[in-house]
Amino acid sequence: MVLPEVNFSDDGPIRHLHLDSIWIQGSMLMDAPTVLVHEYIQRMMAWLLFMDPSGVEKRQALQLGLGAASLTKFCHKVVRMKTTAIELNPQVVAACRGWFKLPQDNNRLQVVLADAGQEIKAPRWAGAVDALQVDLYDQEAAGPVLDSAEFYADCRKVLTEDGCMTVNLFGRSSSFQRSVDNMTAAFGKEAIWAFKATREGNTVVLAQRTPVRPARSVLMERADFIQRHWGLPADKWVRVFKPVNP
Repeated sequence: MVLPEVNFSDDGPIRHLHLDSIWIQGSMLMDAPTVLVHEYIQRMMAWLLFMDPSGVEKRQALQLGLGAASLTKFCHKVVRMKTTAIELNPQVVAACRGWFKLPQDNNRLQVVLADAGQEIKAPRWAGAVDALQVDLYDQEAAGPVLDSAEFYADCRKVLTEDGCMTVNLFGRSSSFQRSVDNMTAAFGKEAIWAFKATREGNTVVLAQRTPVRPARSVLMERADFIQRHWGLPADKWVRVFKPVNP
């Protein structure tokens, strides 16, 4: 397999990661490397709305696709969770360590060089992941690299009973409904929530291992906690985040 060359560009205070193309695969604010720069990346943390946020540091986060390591750094350094990222391209890992301030592995952080679709089948992940964040794109950025109902069924198997998966969907609009249909086939129609698309065209979809519909008052209370503790605009999430099948 020929993997794309990895490079970066600086745009004022922001550094962008690229995979042999103009498409931005991730970004970092150079003076504040743990800040989540893009709105869609912030929304990938929306699973926090479905858990008691006061105990989240005891949870396990797993990212499929390292990107510029934004979510990996945020879960590890800001939320202080046990965090693992699965990445296929060793150049991406080297770039994140050299250019995007990703720490070396430690007892709470691990980067695994592997094919995400194969790695999540490993027995060690079964029922072990509380927050699964899926952001898998190649240099063309036309649609997710892994997007089948079978893949999403494997994703569901790694989640704890109250675990959630968030997925970044970006690219041709015709592929969005297919992606949601495949998630629905794996998780059930009651389990799927979605944001409205961002200005850049990213739509974050969330799937719950066990479908629940928290009262709006509960979501707002959790959103306030998330905003105060981690600086994420969670009060806005509650306004633009809805079940796909209400």
